[in-house]
Amino acid sequence: MKQHSFSSFEYSQKKKRTKRDVFLAEMDQVVPWPRLEALIAPHYTKPRKGRPQMPLSVMLRIYFLQQWYGLSDPGAEEALYDIHSMQASAGLDLGHDAIPDETTILNFRHLLERHNLTQALFSEVSSFLEERALLLRGGTIMDATLIAASPSTKNKAGKRDPDMSQTKKGNQWYFGAKIHVGVDAKSGLIHTAKLTKASRHDASEMENLSRPDDKAIFGDKGYVSDKRKSAARSAGVFWGVKYKRKPGRVLSASQKKRNRRHGALRAKVEHVFRVIKCQFGYRRVRYRGLAKNAAQMFTLTALANLYMVRGRLKAESV
Repeated sequence: MKQHSFSSFEYSQKKKRTKRDVFLAEMDQVVPWPRLEALIAPHYTKPRKGRPQMPLSVMLRIYFLQQWYGLSDPGAEEALYDIHSMQASAGLDLGHDAIPDETTILNFRHLLERHNLTQALFSEVSSFLEERALLLRGGTIMDATLIAASPSTKNKAGKRDPDMSQTKKGNQWYFGAKIHVGVDAKSGLIHTAKLTKASRHDASEMENLSRPDDKAIFGDKGYVSDKRKSAARSAGVFWGVKYKRKPGRVLSASQKKRNRRHGALRAKVEHVFRVIKCQFGYRRVRYRGLAKNAAQMFTLTALANLYMVRGRLKAESV
């Protein structure tokens, strides 16, 4: 049995649980830790010389803390020294355990990126939710959201990130990337995600976001396509894409009514974006290049799915 330090004992006796305490306790309860660790273990365990390797469970928990709180590698190290609730969430006790430095945290993240393990984590979480009838099938809601990137040219190349691009939305120009998601129409959970340049049109990713067994497709006016509409109806798939007003014409009363009726269903995708952007604070990409940012996106979407159904998962575990 692991012996706890005096500071850990004092922390456990405090009278009030903060929002961070509650959040971390909930996520610790709903994340399928053994399944995710089993995916990474074949790539992580190897003979080492010198200091002992940090336990995989500790490194995975630290990596998730980075996603939940938008921490850089140095920021994660600092937080583990300063914030007791994060130490406890990672399974560390400052009085007895070594805290991994920023290089160790960096190397673990690179390991996940190098072996495409974050996409595997997303798939494993999806399977976990499907087994519990939380991620369902039948229909897909498609949407995309912009994630800003730094336009600075103060770097060795003297250029902006070539993997990012600019696009215009309304009367505002944006520079960065775009997350495309396919969300289950019943549960509101993400089943497919992809990161592209910001200039990539929403409709160009439709085929990549739908599932072969989908019986209904929903989307906003960015997905309007007469060709795809005809193909969907020929295949017996319900076409729930929002009607778009054409220049010089107005929508009929029935078209407006249909848009309103489907609007509440399409809004489910906004709940996912709220969690990623507001709850996890992911409004700006952290790295240069699409590959590293795509790896982080898969982790964020997996964790967002777990967060959205945490109440039902907690009820199952009682």
